[in-house]
Amino acid sequence: MPARLPRLSRRTLLLTAAVALTASVTTACGGDGDAAGGSSGRTTVRIAYQAIPNADLVVKNQKLLERALPEVDVKWVKFESGGDVNTAVIAGSVDLGLAGSSPVTKGLSAPLNIPYKVVWIHDLIGDNEALVAKPGIGSVKDLAGKKVATPFGSTAHYSLLAALTTAGVEPSSVQTIDLQPQDALAAWKRGDIDAAYVWTPTLSELTKDGKVLVTSRELAKQGKPTADLGVVTNAFAAKHPDVVTAWIKAQDTAVAQARTAPDQAAKSIGAELGLPPEEAKRQLSELVLLSAKEQTGPDYLGTPGAPGKLAANLHDAAVFLKGQKAVDSVPDAAVFGRALAVEELGRAAN
Repeated sequence: MPARLPRLSRRTLLLTAAVALTASVTTACGGDGDAAGGSSGRTTVRIAYQAIPNADLVVKNQKLLERALPEVDVKWVKFESGGDVNTAVIAGSVDLGLAGSSPVTKGLSAPLNIPYKVVWIHDLIGDNEALVAKPGIGSVKDLAGKKVATPFGSTAHYSLLAALTTAGVEPSSVQTIDLQPQDALAAWKRGDIDAAYVWTPTLSELTKDGKVLVTSRELAKQGKPTADLGVVTNAFAAKHPDVVTAWIKAQDTAVAQARTAPDQAAKSIGAELGLPPEEAKRQLSELVLLSAKEQTGPDYLGTPGAPGKLAANLHDAAVFLKGQKAVDSVPDAAVFGRALAVEELGRAAN
């Protein structure tokens, strides 16, 4: 595993990356760096999304938010991982977006301390994220001394560390390589790596000639759950509560469609990912989607005055990441409770 950079160096690198990403994202967003409104005076919301086969892609493809808010400019910006989303938020280039529970945990911890909160659970990660190895590698224990790729700071990275420690493998004994899913696939085809922990649709490509050693669903049963979360910056939530409410309702509508009309939802997801509808439907079925009402329950975000178990899950993840030296310190449990946007969710769920 690569040596850990000193704290100051990591901050410097993060800021450098943020500056570079600000330029690229601003260009992708048409040069509008002010979420409150562009030159026309219209409100703009900049949404980070990823190539994950969940209901977020239904919202995007069917323009559910644009239809609900015709007076708002909705700009979707694609990212490869939650770590990149964190960098964009720090750069001031994103207002709302999808990031895995591990990147969000890191975002709420030192040294990042990002001023955002969790407003939605896009999905509970199941069989759509997994550790896949080349033929001849029969178990997680066999990965000692091997090259394993995963996007650093992602839920897959968190799950990889959890899988190694659960199997009794010292993470430092594995040569972990920081690669985005598509780059990991290219390295896999070249024979440069022995295994990879990634998500669909790349995962489906790896399993064509690789063996699944463990899935995130199995790790969740072992006490290491992961999820894809929707985050909103504190500033945007305070300034544009109507946009946040409309966004949550659009997500809720898409979840309902995925449950009651999966063929329709899969068609939209397939169009976004370049997949046949039947394959998109299969990948969608690997995720657990929750309605807004369900997310107000005690096992998830909860309600005002009674934050749900998601806060404890994020805190537990921070403890684990601190043990792996992936965060500098573990915030107080109350920090994660305050980071659940229960008022915004409750307003939209009623």
